[in-house]
Amino acid sequence: MNFVTPNKEEINPFLQLLLLLFYGMIGGLVFGMIGMAINFLMYGMDLLHNFNALLTGDAQYLSGLKIIQILSSIGTFILPGIALALTEKQKVNSFYGLKQPKILALMLVLIIMIASMPFMEWTAIWNQKMVLPEFLNGIERWMKEKEDAAMQLTINLLTARSNFDFVVNLFMIAVIPAIGEELMFRGGVQRSLNQAFGNPHVAIWLTAIIFSAIHVQFYGFIPRMLLGAGFGYLYYFSGSLWYAIVAHFINNAYAVCAAFYMQKHNMPLNNADEPIGFPWYGYLISAIITIALFQIFKNNTERERKLD
Repeated sequence: MNFVTPNKEEINPFLQLLLLLFYGMIGGLVFGMIGMAINFLMYGMDLLHNFNALLTGDAQYLSGLKIIQILSSIGTFILPGIALALTEKQKVNSFYGLKQPKILALMLVLIIMIASMPFMEWTAIWNQKMVLPEFLNGIERWMKEKEDAAMQLTINLLTARSNFDFVVNLFMIAVIPAIGEELMFRGGVQRSLNQAFGNPHVAIWLTAIIFSAIHVQFYGFIPRMLLGAGFGYLYYFSGSLWYAIVAHFINNAYAVCAAFYMQKHNMPLNNADEPIGFPWYGYLISAIITIALFQIFKNNTERERKLD
């Protein structure tokens, strides 16, 4: 009852999903090519011989990689969501429920994100201890190699040599993904799946699984899936996508700010994911408080919607 009410004349929800995928592939391809064209203008044709250095975030080509990352994210996530709304001949605001957020609910979102940090740390620790059966050793080695490569790329992208770099990182890692991924996944995929199955909880968790899987980081799959589910419930309870966007921004901005702080204090970024380490009851208390806060958020936003 809390999802955006779909227009009865909307196309089949599974077709909506196919359109989102199609728009995402075309948008990512076109904007990725634009990013590459800009890189060739910046670095010349010698880039052809150093293509791998660009993609792995070598310091010499870091600015170019950030341009590609920003443009690809816009093309892959933001534009497809807008294109789907236009395909349905609806305004983006009404299609995705981009209703003006309330201050109290925004404060609750902030508190939820802070309160959930210890519990999310526990899920990350548990996930990182994952061991596959012996006959899957080859797959496990490949997963760890992918994880290490993704971690190194993330560290390179988070490198900030100036305050301007920090602002760019905040825009690239926090602002663009918060808007784009929430439009694509919660606004697009979750919304369509809910129409398809008629069950918001199935839609939320399926979307969260897809959201986590698409990052292709196996040793962070569980916490990212739970984050996605959390964003999904914020959207479901409130009917406004803004709360999921803000929560996503807070999560990513924290990582950017923490990395910038560490660099300012000459601390290695490869220790950024080191757990703080809470006693077992700290993780339990975090989980209980987080669930309670979600209930408060639900009650508050439902009450606000009745008053609208």
